[in-house]
Amino acid sequence: MAIDYTEEGKIAIFTLNRPEALNAIDQESAEELSRALVDFRDDDGLLVGIITGTGVRAFSVGADIEKMLPELKKFKGQPDVGPLNFMRGLNLWKPMIAAVNGAALGGGLEIALFCDLRIASEKAIFGTPEVTLGLIPGWGGTQRLPRAIPSAKAAELLLMGKSISAQEAYRVGLVNKVVPFAELMPTAKQMAKTLCLRAPLAVRAAKQAMIQGMGVYLEDGLDLERKLNDLLVTTDDFDEGCKAFIEKRPPVFRMK
Repeated sequence: MAIDYTEEGKIAIFTLNRPEALNAIDQESAEELSRALVDFRDDDGLLVGIITGTGVRAFSVGADIEKMLPELKKFKGQPDVGPLNFMRGLNLWKPMIAAVNGAALGGGLEIALFCDLRIASEKAIFGTPEVTLGLIPGWGGTQRLPRAIPSAKAAELLLMGKSISAQEAYRVGLVNKVVPFAELMPTAKQMAKTLCLRAPLAVRAAKQAMIQGMGVYLEDGLDLERKLNDLLVTTDDFDEGCKAFIEKRPPVFRMK
């Protein structure tokens, strides 16, 4: 399997598993990852997802140049099909963590950008070298990267095709934390466990408000926030959260 999809309690772990190709994404792995993400989205027993890569060298170096890129011409003018489509339109409001074990280049960086939280190994690097191939990032990089870091730094990566270190990625806000390789997955899992303790419906609403609010005027974003909050105050989880706080005990959320 090009993607190892496993579960640990309420946590789903997606491992990009083509180490011989530095975890490059071909059509098979793109389809497997897409199916796994949909399964995760639709499974009420899973609350948080972690994406990582096999080995120490690469998280993913992006699209498999020999296998994937020649396919692009076949799907020209068809935005809803083909190898560029697997991360679009998913509407995944469950939180996602990228545990970046090595190089995250091109589509690999775009997969990390698809996640909400990013933890990097000390040896990880990040970049978008597509312009050196006569392309631009096609899995959301031109849109998500300027939303994640200052525009000047995003332009430096996107236009020059250069890469940056994990430490530089942390400095500009691309990753939340940099840790030694041995601590990468334990740190990601601990973060996921913390997220599992929060009210799941509220976490998803917060993610939805944050992401959808980025693309609208402030007043429209505030209106979305209010509507989502209006729904949350009608839930049993809201009542439980308030009651647990007053009673000074951990809440037990049931997603109702």
